[in-house]
Amino acid sequence: MKKQNSKYMKISASVICTALLFACSNDSENPTATNESNATTENLNTAGSQELASLISKKVTYSDEDFYEEWDKATAIQLNGSDASFQGDGDVVIDKSNITIRSSGVYTIEGKLDDGQIIVDAEDDGIVRLVLNGVEINSSTSSAIYVKQAKKTVISLEEGTENQLSDGTTYVYENSEEDEPNAALFSKDDLTINGSGKLVVNGNYNNGITSKDQLKITGGTLQIQSADDGLMGRDLLAVKEGTIRISASGDGMKSTNDKDAAKGIIAIEGGSFDIQAKEDGIQAETSLLIADGDFKISSGGGSPEKITNSEMKPPAPGEMEASTTKASSDTPSSKGLKATEEITIGGGSFAVDSLDDAIHSNNSITIAGGDLKLATGDDGMHADTSILIKDGTIDITKSNEGIESDTITISDGKIHVKAVDDGINISGGDDKTATSTEQTEAKEHLLSLNGGYVYVDAAGDGLDSNGSISMTGGTVLVNGPTNNGNGALDYDENFEISGGVLIAAGSSGMAMATSDNSTQNTILMSYPETQSAGTMLHLEDSKGNEIVTFAPAKDYQSVVISSPKLTKDASYTLYSGGTTSSKESDGLFEDGDYQDGTKVVEFTISDTVTWLDESGITTAKNSGPGGMGGPGGMGAPEGGEPHGNGNKEEMFPNLDEETSAKVKSIMDQQREGTITEEEAQKQLKELGIEMPPRRDPKTQDDQKK
Repeated sequence: MKKQNSKYMKISASVICTALLFACSNDSENPTATNESNATTENLNTAGSQELASLISKKVTYSDEDFYEEWDKATAIQLNGSDASFQGDGDVVIDKSNITIRSSGVYTIEGKLDDGQIIVDAEDDGIVRLVLNGVEINSSTSSAIYVKQAKKTVISLEEGTENQLSDGTTYVYENSEEDEPNAALFSKDDLTINGSGKLVVNGNYNNGITSKDQLKITGGTLQIQSADDGLMGRDLLAVKEGTIRISASGDGMKSTNDKDAAKGIIAIEGGSFDIQAKEDGIQAETSLLIADGDFKISSGGGSPEKITNSEMKPPAPGEMEASTTKASSDTPSSKGLKATEEITIGGGSFAVDSLDDAIHSNNSITIAGGDLKLATGDDGMHADTSILIKDGTIDITKSNEGIESDTITISDGKIHVKAVDDGINISGGDDKTATSTEQTEAKEHLLSLNGGYVYVDAAGDGLDSNGSISMTGGTVLVNGPTNNGNGALDYDENFEISGGVLIAAGSSGMAMATSDNSTQNTILMSYPETQSAGTMLHLEDSKGNEIVTFAPAKDYQSVVISSPKLTKDASYTLYSGGTTSSKESDGLFEDGDYQDGTKVVEFTISDTVTWLDESGITTAKNSGPGGMGGPGGMGAPEGGEPHGNGNKEEMFPNLDEETSAKVKSIMDQQREGTITEEEAQKQLKELGIEMPPRRDPKTQDDQKK
């Protein structure tokens, strides 16, 4: 529904990196690009194919010491409540309950500190390994473990042990200008956690676990509660394996380096994650790369029961109601998965329930696999620049807009979207964020449907492009709006279809078909009356062969059907109601015996786009691009009028801004039912505008007869 001019921007290196990584399928079936945007998309998405793991291996290097190793020679540190002791060759200084490790080596730690701290301050270039073998460390004034200086520190969690770290709610610093450490486990240098034991962290002051350089996790069970962020690696947060449970008042997992484009990465190759965060679930300053893992993420308290959409016309009965508060710009970010440059998902299982976008990138998103179930108070998936879906299962069960970006390419996968506004939106968007992209060259807006399975249930527009749509393959089913202020299909420039099956049912006031420069035929049927939800429609050829059988999930008054089975100079019959022996999936019935339907219309295809009503073939009124009615393709069959309110800009052209705003307010009030049609006409007349009364579809039909 958003209509804004195209932005000028330069595609960043990360978009190209992701595009090179995952090539689109069905390349041989794609027709020659019809515009620069299509060509650009194909070049980016068909340049090569590599595994996500290979990309991660280039960005993340694991050494032998990052993985758990048996130890046989170590300095043993025993904690005894208010003091400690040690045995071994390590350089250890004990000052009551403060233990300082001054050299590299292996140190085993057991026992309990009531109120103390372990400090690592090693000046040599070796690795400090702390083996937690059943410890409880509490500090009322600082971090429980503070790595002040070390080339690298490795914390090993011994098998069968539970270890606890807790800090206080306030810290005491030597200098009032200091703000470090600020986590129950804090490291100024590289930190690795491995092993098979358990670590419970209570970050009562600020963060749970923080590394100012790289934080790697290759094993163990981590249970983290934090006053702010749960896990933070400034330059890198990498997880190879492990079980991680986080309850955070800030972000769940986070990287923060915004000075170096090669850093600020989160890379996950496996593990189990249960994250409850008041702000973002997982937030990467640059790239978020996920090859595998099991994720359960709740951010911002989860999605609201009802979603507010201030832009959308009031939904008709039966559509998802929009009535509660959407995340505003002055509230903390509460997204599920978030990154500034790119998000790439190659596999894994995801259950994301977020107040804000479930998956959000200021630049690009690539989905090459995985099972994603998303519920959100805003967008299911949003990227400022591009989204590529190459494979995987995506189920957006609740959203404001389902999938939104400047460019969206779907080449495979199984996608379900439920939205109170637009299902899939090529926008230019009103919720873009500051990114590293530069506004240097024009970029067209394009939705490319090249394969896979897409099901959309939208109260706004089903497929909406502030540019063009291209379809070369796959199956797309749209249950569009029941209000006449939106359409099952909505595009500004062109919808060229050359392959695949498209069925789009919805209201008729803004109904659009595909463009007449397409190479695959399309029909658009407008019914004289609203058809009830679940009313089956069946299209067959003159020999009785099924073209499509579909039962829309919501009330509808128009339907667009495009299929490779529709051929020029062939005759077809459209039926309503009836029964079929085939199994149903998302309202689509295939390969069954259909019977007992009522014939609606019989026709012969002679043009690429065939406009139909109950009397037969008609033509589009005020033909725009591709034979669509009016600018952008909206309109009604010739001799008819747009049902509902139609397009206000077309009904009342050449109005000044102030008058246009008043007209919009009056029309919205009429649609909402707060004023009658007669009252709306009276108020418009006072503005010097006359609106022809809406004609009842039944009356209009009788007049035709």
